[in-house]
Amino acid sequence: MGFTSNFKAIAFCLIAIMLFDLMAVQVRYLSNYFSVQELSVYRNILGVLPSILLLIYKKEFTLKLENYKIPQWRLAFIRGLFVAVAQYLFYTALSKLELATVSALGQTNALFVVILAVLMYKEVVKFWRWAAVFIGFLGAILIISPGSESFSFGGLFPIGAALCYAVSMVTLRSFDKSTSTSILYLYSAIAAAIGAIIYAVITIDFSPVTNYNHLFIILTMSLCGGFGVAFLMVAYRSAPAAVLAPFSFFGILNAYALGWIIFGEAPIDDLFPGALLIIGSGLIIIWREQSIKA
Repeated sequence: MGFTSNFKAIAFCLIAIMLFDLMAVQVRYLSNYFSVQELSVYRNILGVLPSILLLIYKKEFTLKLENYKIPQWRLAFIRGLFVAVAQYLFYTALSKLELATVSALGQTNALFVVILAVLMYKEVVKFWRWAAVFIGFLGAILIISPGSESFSFGGLFPIGAALCYAVSMVTLRSFDKSTSTSILYLYSAIAAAIGAIIYAVITIDFSPVTNYNHLFIILTMSLCGGFGVAFLMVAYRSAPAAVLAPFSFFGILNAYALGWIIFGEAPIDDLFPGALLIIGSGLIIIWREQSIKA
């Protein structure tokens, strides 16, 4: 039963990664025609739909609004705002950098989780996990190459997105264990949509969507992102994080393949050896988590 559950969870995790990478490809294409703010609004508004479908799947959907009340609703909305910021930074990075580079730098998420756990929850972190943090950030520095001719501030955007996503992940510890994950996702989706709309209204004028192909890609981009989150949540509820975490690195290879096939990108020189150090640091963190639980 445990093997079957883990296998199903791994399958869901891989589906989620592929959906996120497909979303990234579509964002990269659409950024030639729409602003990042517009894409973020479309993604978050349409992204509420998968959160509702997840509620239905979990048999938690109801028309009674009082059933969605949770004690820490303010924190739930704040998490959603961090997600909105993360998406804006992530989409900005996709408009400036190669897919594989964005994916590799996004893996610094695991490093920020460790740091935030120390700062927010006074978690004790010993030598090996601090070593992993150092190695991972060294890998990120090698990729963005500050001080070199190839340096671009765009390299800071996926790292900023990773930090914001890490905040949304770590703060889950502050919620009661009885709080439904599906309802938390709904709060996050609604808050992210509100945050994206407010920022877009303040900063840009919306472009009319007159091309049906663009309209279709906007729809599929939003649904890929929303269902990616849903699949990932179901996966992490079905198997231990230590089982699933190594598969997150599949996203780098997948992003590299998609970038090469669709956009003709092959940033091997930019990625190595930095990407290997980031992957290695993540594996060290996973190993330490397993050792502690054992």
